[in-house]
Order: sequence, then structure tokens, then C-alpha cells
Amino acid sequence: MTKITDLHKQWLKRPDYKKAFDDFQAEFELARHIIQTRINSGLSQEELAKKMETSQSSIARLESGTSLPSMRTLTKFAKATNTEINISFKPLKAAKDKMRA
Repeated sequence: MTKITDLHKQWLKRPDYKKAFDDFQAEFELARHIIQTRINSGLSQEELAKKMETSQSSIARLESGTSLPSMRTLTKFAKATNTEINISFKPLKAAKDKMRA
């Protein structure tokens, strides 16, 4: 059986796949952070949903990375997981190179 990570590496060689992946990288990264934070907090999706006063299916959608949560939702998430929101911006590699020239 082929692993998804192997397929992903193979698909990244296709320009259309790479562009789509790059376009949604921030959403995937946010979803990864949300899942990891929930797990680190020792909460199931259902337990988190109760703390956020929402449904388990809403938490599943939040973790799927298919939609961007509002700041209000992220604030409720942070409170429910006893964490704080920390947003940062990093320069792109091309922008760093451009500044050196």
C-alpha cells in the first residue's frame, strides 16, 4: 500500500498540484496547529465542542483545514484549550533575497 506522504512528494512535482498546495499551505498549517493544540490539551473533539459551546462536527470542520475560522472562533478555541493566540508574519525567501540586492 502506498503511503500518502509518498504520494504527496510525487504529486508536488506536478506544477498544478504544487500551486494548489502552496495556495492552501496557511490553512493546512493552521489546521495542524489546531489539532495539535487540542491533543496537547487532552481534549477530544466532543469535549472541545462542549467547552466552545458548539458541535463536534464544527470542530471536525475546523480541524479539516477546509475553511478559515474567524478570530472569534480562534479566541473561543484558545480559551477552551487554555492557550493564547500568537500570530506572526515571516518574510518570504524571495523577499529576503531581494532586500540583500
